[in-house]
Amino acid sequence: MSTELLLASASPRRAELLAQIGVRATRLTCSVDEQVQPGELPANYVERVTRDKVQAAVRAAPGRVVLAADTAVVQGDRILGKPVDRADALRMLSLLSGAEHTVMTAVAVGCDQRIELVRVDTRVRFRPLSNAEISAYWDTGEPADKAGAYGIQGLAAVFVERIEGSYSAVVGLPLLETATLLKSFDIPCWQRL
Repeated sequence: MSTELLLASASPRRAELLAQIGVRATRLTCSVDEQVQPGELPANYVERVTRDKVQAAVRAAPGRVVLAADTAVVQGDRILGKPVDRADALRMLSLLSGAEHTVMTAVAVGCDQRIELVRVDTRVRFRPLSNAEISAYWDTGEPADKAGAYGIQGLAAVFVERIEGSYSAVVGLPLLETATLLKSFDIPCWQRL
């Protein structure tokens, strides 16, 4: 088993989070079906997509250790994905305004037949947002490619009243759980220090 990690994700945030804990990773792009299946619960969805990503990457790179992750912003039982347009983003941000939602991030590490997966759920509460704030935030361009139409690590940080759980999981990769999974595959943290 190689100790070089492959990252099955196009997300620059996940690459940055791995670099933050000193883990070297090479990107490997794998395409999987990310459509929500009829009747699929959010927790099952995020775990399925993550498992599919890591399995596809493991098949593409036998003998290599691969990490994959997926994040879903959930309001009630509804998954708020990336907005398709301005109206969709404004709708999502209005739903999140003055309310609590859950951010579910699953992370999986695999090599050949072995795959380990963990899901981290974090509660996030937004303060009430005005329509003008929501429109101004959309105009920054930041929410266009973000699940739930916001990035906690960016300009939307001023919307967050509190979080209960893992901040890094909301960004896209729960670092404590990721480090634990990587250690079980002999991939150390702090490689770059």
